[in-house]
Amino acid sequence: MTNLRSFFVRLRTWAQSDDRGASLVEYALLLALIAVVCIGAISFIGTSASSKYSVYDNCVAWAGTGGTVPAVCH
Repeated sequence: MTNLRSFFVRLRTWAQSDDRGASLVEYALLLALIAVVCIGAISFIGTSASSKYSVYDNCVAWAGTGGTVPAVCH
């Protein structure tokens, strides 16, 4: 019983003195935050680019019909 108790005492002191686990968790959280920001930025840029290309697509379609091209296309 004494050996088991000394094992748990040593295990507890080792776990309290080891900071590598805390650093790993901090880096994982930082990586997750960076990933969320990147995904948000790419999503925003994608939506903005999609609307721009939609306007250009409409301009090309209007120009192809031979009609007057709206001012937004100039």
